[in-house]
Amino acid sequence: MGVYGHPPADLAAVPDGAVQLSPLAPGAAALEDLAPGALDGLTVLAPPGTLERRHTLALALRALKPGSPLTVLAPKDRGGSRLARELSGFGCRLDETAKRHHRIVRTVRPEAPAGLDEAIAEGAQQFLADLGLWSQPGIFSWNRVDPGTALLIAQLPALAGRGADLGCGLGVLARAVLASEKVTGLTLVDNDRRAVAAARRNVEDPRVAVTWADARAADAVPERLDFVVMNPPFHDGGAEDRALGQAFIRRAAAALRPGGTLWLTANTHLPYEATLAEVFREVVPRAAAQGYKIHEARK
Repeated sequence: MGVYGHPPADLAAVPDGAVQLSPLAPGAAALEDLAPGALDGLTVLAPPGTLERRHTLALALRALKPGSPLTVLAPKDRGGSRLARELSGFGCRLDETAKRHHRIVRTVRPEAPAGLDEAIAEGAQQFLADLGLWSQPGIFSWNRVDPGTALLIAQLPALAGRGADLGCGLGVLARAVLASEKVTGLTLVDNDRRAVAAARRNVEDPRVAVTWADARAADAVPERLDFVVMNPPFHDGGAEDRALGQAFIRRAAAALRPGGTLWLTANTHLPYEATLAEVFREVVPRAAAQGYKIHEARK
């Protein structure tokens, strides 16, 4: 049995010992690596993006044995209302219910699902010629440079020494950092396995190490760094969670040497100033534009 994500326990029962398959769970198995027919059952908390969701559903059906049960659920306003139509398109017969603003679809893997290869290909890792980067639907800002990241890149000085990029995504910010020959090492950390895989292709540099981990974990980031750069997340499961960014700030402070510097970009409305002042001795606003702000903080 397998599980993709962390479905609410009151909406979908997950057997003990189910194998975690989400790319957002560091250390989990990869759904795309499972052999066809490897699973006897699967529960999926479906992602919100259309390409990512169809990719996941197609991989799920490919991984299941014919006749094996599949339960898929999602919030109604985050793809749940489309689940029945999408699974029907793959040839599934459905039982759909609604509970707590979620749509829950139960089905079994048909003998010969339709359209799996196309959906898998559309949501797979791909090279985006206009960006010159490898990416994949589901990664943060997967097909464009995030404006907050672009603003930070425009403000960055030439950094030096050892550093880290927490929540590295595709590696856009890391590529800008590595333009400085004075950078001797850069650790990229992200909790999304797909982002890590893309960053490894986008940032091919002997000074770089890329890690699939939760950047908040104590062992995810080297110590006594000269600098940290980041565009920290502030959503968890679709809901805004300001504590995420605050935890990233504290993790950065812990990883820096005395005198080390954090360069941070964030949405203007996020209240990070108090946390910055708590763990850094000097905090300087460097820019604000298009709904984003840049801070430089020195430990």
